[in-house]
Amino acid sequence: MKRIDKIYNYILEESKAYTIEDFKRIKGFSAIEISEKLGILRNNVSKELNELHKQDLVIKIKERPVRYFSKKRLEEMLNLNIKEKQLEIRDVYNLFDNESNVISSPFDYLIGADGSLKQAINQSKAAIMYPPNGLHTLILGETGVGKTLFANMMFNYAKFSGKYREDAPFIVFNCADYGNNPQLLLSHIFGHTKGAFTGADTERDGIVQKANGGILFLDEIHRLSPEGQEMIFYFMDTGTFNKLGENERKREANVLIIGATTEDPKSSLLATFLRRIPVTITIPSLQQRPLEERVQLIKHMFTAEASRVDKNISISREVIKALIGSSYMGNIGKLKSNIQLICATAFLNSLDTKETIRIDLNDIPESIQKGLFAISNNRREFEELSHVLDKKVIVSPQGEVNLLQNDDYELPFNLYKIIKDKSAILTNEGMNKDVIHDLVMKDIDAQLKTFYKKIRKDSTVKEKLLSIVDNEIFEFVKHIKEYTEKSLDIKYGERFTYAMSLHLSVFLKQRADDNLTKEKIERMGYVINEKSDEYEVAEKIALKIEKKFKVKVPKIEIEYLAILLVNLEEENTVGKDDKVAILVVAHGSSTALSMVNVAIDLLGKEGPIDAVDMPLDVSPQSILEDVTEKVIEMDQGKGVLLMVDMGSLATFGKIIQEKTNIKTRTLEMVTTPLVIEAVRKGHLFSEELDEIYFSLRDFSGYSNIEDNKSDDQDKAVITICSSGQGTAEKLKEIVKSIIDDITVENIEVIPIGIRGAEEKVKYLQGNKKILAIVGVKNVSQEIPFISLESFIGGNGANVLRGIISGVEVEEEESRNLVVRELCEESLEEYLTFLNPKKVIGLLMEFISVLEKLLNKRYNNGEQLRLIVHVACALERMVQNQGLTYRGEENFAEESVMAIESAAEIFQKSINIKLSKDEVYHICEII
Repeated sequence: MKRIDKIYNYILEESKAYTIEDFKRIKGFSAIEISEKLGILRNNVSKELNELHKQDLVIKIKERPVRYFSKKRLEEMLNLNIKEKQLEIRDVYNLFDNESNVISSPFDYLIGADGSLKQAINQSKAAIMYPPNGLHTLILGETGVGKTLFANMMFNYAKFSGKYREDAPFIVFNCADYGNNPQLLLSHIFGHTKGAFTGADTERDGIVQKANGGILFLDEIHRLSPEGQEMIFYFMDTGTFNKLGENERKREANVLIIGATTEDPKSSLLATFLRRIPVTITIPSLQQRPLEERVQLIKHMFTAEASRVDKNISISREVIKALIGSSYMGNIGKLKSNIQLICATAFLNSLDTKETIRIDLNDIPESIQKGLFAISNNRREFEELSHVLDKKVIVSPQGEVNLLQNDDYELPFNLYKIIKDKSAILTNEGMNKDVIHDLVMKDIDAQLKTFYKKIRKDSTVKEKLLSIVDNEIFEFVKHIKEYTEKSLDIKYGERFTYAMSLHLSVFLKQRADDNLTKEKIERMGYVINEKSDEYEVAEKIALKIEKKFKVKVPKIEIEYLAILLVNLEEENTVGKDDKVAILVVAHGSSTALSMVNVAIDLLGKEGPIDAVDMPLDVSPQSILEDVTEKVIEMDQGKGVLLMVDMGSLATFGKIIQEKTNIKTRTLEMVTTPLVIEAVRKGHLFSEELDEIYFSLRDFSGYSNIEDNKSDDQDKAVITICSSGQGTAEKLKEIVKSIIDDITVENIEVIPIGIRGAEEKVKYLQGNKKILAIVGVKNVSQEIPFISLESFIGGNGANVLRGIISGVEVEEEESRNLVVRELCEESLEEYLTFLNPKKVIGLLMEFISVLEKLLNKRYNNGEQLRLIVHVACALERMVQNQGLTYRGEENFAEESVMAIESAAEIFQKSINIKLSKDEVYHICEII
C-alpha cells in the first residue's frame, strides 16, 4: 500500500468513532500524531497530508499544530455536502457560524428555502432549538407536498446544530397503517406486555421507547384514536408512559414528537391534544409555490433522471410549460411520476445513440400535453415562463444530495435497466421497433401506475366525499360503476364514482337536476343518440335508481346520465371547449385553496378554476387588485363566477365587471360543496354563467337524508332461533360478518328466542329500524324475513346482502361467507391432524374449480356436505386409512376426471392425494 493511502486510511478509520462534539473538541489529526502512530517520518507525513488536501479528501484546520480531518467523514456526521473545495479554516467553530457559507444548513438544500419555505424553516429551527428539549410540532399540508422530507430536515438540523448526538434515533410511523385497529396502533406506539391482548405472545417495546433521545415522526396523525391522542398528550406532559397491559405509567422517555396531517387539525384532533403542540407549520402545495420554484423542482427531477441514465437531457420549453400546467392536477409526487414516464419514453427512443436525450412536446403523453392548455389559461404565468425559460433546457448528470433515505416516491426498481433489458430481449426475438416501443411502454406505464397507486392516499378523497354525500349513495354508485364498466367494456377512473355520487345526490334531493329541458341540453352543446350504448346503459341505471330509491326517473334525466357516462370516459371532453371560470376568494391563509383542491381532487380540472386567499392583515384594495388580475387571466369569454365568503369581497364582482367589461356573478357564503357543484355544472357540463349562478343560489347540499324518524333510528337485524342462544349466537356471528363485509355503517345484530318473539320484535321496532329477520319463524309481516333453511342452504345470504346494500348482489360474489363460517365450526369437530382454518380455503377453491369443470352450481347445503366429506377424506389420507369403494363404478368419465383435476390443489398445496376409491365416493355424492 502506498504511503499516502496508509495515511488517508488511518484518518478515515480513526475518525469513524468521532461525533460532532468530538470534532469540535479534538479538531482532527496532526502530522506529529500520524507520524508516531504509523512510524513514518514527520516531513513525509506533512507532504502527503498536503497532497490529500489538494485532492479535496481532507480539510485543513490552521491551528498550532495544523490538523487534518476527513472531509467525507465530516459530511457523513453532518448529513450534508461541504460546498467549498480544498477547505482551510482557522477555527472549527467557524464552520458552524450562521454567517458561514462553508457548511450549509440541511434546510438550504430544499428548493424554496429562501422563498415559500422560509417561514416554515424559521419556525422549525425555533422549535428544534427551544430549551431544554425543543417544542412538539405539527406539519400541515396536502398529500405529496414533502411533509416527511421536511421532518427529516428538522432532524438533520437538530444534529447539525449539535442539539442531538449523531446517533440519535429518528423513528417514522404512519398511523394510517393501523388506523382501523386502535389496539394494535397503540401497541406499536407504546409497546405491550405478554398477554395484553389476543396474540400478544411476548413482551414488545413500542416506538416511543425506540425514539428515546431523538424524534418520533407520526405521519397521518389524525388517524390516532381519541384514546391514543390522550395517551400521547399525557406522555407529552409527563415524559412517562405505560405499555398496553400495564396499569402504572412508570416508564420514561425523552422524545420530541413531530406530527403530520393532510386534514384540518381542529376537526380531526382533540382540542386537548392540539394544545400540547405549540408549533404548527404549513407546507405550501405545488400550486402555491412561486413559478420559479416549480421550474426549479422540474429541473431538479430531470437532473435526477439524467444521473440515473448518465446522459444529458434536453427538454423543450413547451414540455416544461405542459408539466407546470399539469401540476395543477396533482402534487409533487404526481409531477415526479410524470417526469419519470417522460424520461422512460425518451430513453427508449434513444437506445441506439449515446448522445443527449431530447424531449419535445410530441414525445410526451396527451394527458400531460393538456397541461399546456391549462397553463395558457393563466396568461401571466404563461408569459413569464416564455421569458424565464430558454427554448431548450439542458440538464446534466450530477451527484445528488441524499435528502431522504427512505423516500416513498423513490422507485424500488431500476426503470431504465428494465427498458434496456426488455428491448434487448424483444429485439433478439425479431420484433420491429414500433412493436417493441409499444410493448415496453405499456409495461412501464403499468408499473409506474401500480407503484404510485400504492403510495397515493386516495382514502382522504373518499373521506372528503363521504362528508358531503350519503354513504348509501356512494356504495350504490360503486355498484353502478362495476355494472357500467362491464356493459360498455370500458374502465372508468375514480372520478366516475365521485361525479356520479354528486349527481345522484342532487337528483334525489331535488327529484330533478334544475328542471332539465331538451333545449338546455342542446344549448350546452350535447347531441343525444338514443340508440347509443351509453344511452341504453343510462336507461338500465335509471331502472336501478327507481328500484333502489323508490323514485320515478324522467326521460330527461336518462339523457343527462348518458351525457355523464360519455363525459367521464378517460381523456374525453364533450361539449363546448370554453368554460365559465370559477374563482374562489376567502379570508384565511389557505381557506379558498383547500376548497378548490377538494373540487379538483373529486372532479378533475377541465376548466379554469383558481383561488385567492385573503390574509386578515392585507387591505381589501390590495386583494381587489389581485382578484381583478385573476379574472382577466381566467376569462374564456363565458364570464367568471366569483365565490366569496363574506364582507367586502361580496362587492368585488360589480367593481370588476365595470372595470374590465367581463361578465361576473358573485355567490356569497362559499362552502366546499358549493365549489364542487359549481365545477360539476360549469366544467363537466359546460353550463352558462347565469344557469350555474341561479341553480347554486338554491343549492342546499348533497345529503339525501330526510328528516324523519326512521332515518334517525339505529338499524338492526334480528336472528330468531329456538332459545336465542347457541345456534342463534352463531347465526348472529355469520350475519354480522356479512354486514361488516358490505358496509361500515353500524348495524346491530340482535339474537332472540322464539318464545315471545312477536312482542320482542314490536318492542325493538319502537327503538330501532329493523332491516330484516333471519331465523326459524316469521313473526312480522312488515319486516323482510329470511328463513334459516334459505339462509344456510339456499340464497338467503344474498337476499340479506341485497337488503343491507340496497343493490342486487350477484350470487358468485357473496355465497361463500356463510358456507365458510359454518364449515369451519363443523371441521373443528371432525378434524384432528389438519388445521380447519388453513384447509378451509383449499376446500372452497376445490368446490369452485369443480363447479367450473362440471358447469354446475351447488347451493349452500350441497357445498356444506361436499366440504365436510372431502375434508374427512383428506384426514383419512393423512392417516393412511382411505375408504374402499364397494359400489358399481359406472360414473361418467367427465365427473371422475373433474374431481381428480380439482383435487390436484391438495397435492400441490399440502402434498395429499386422494385415492381412486375416495374419488368414487365423492362422485356418488355429486
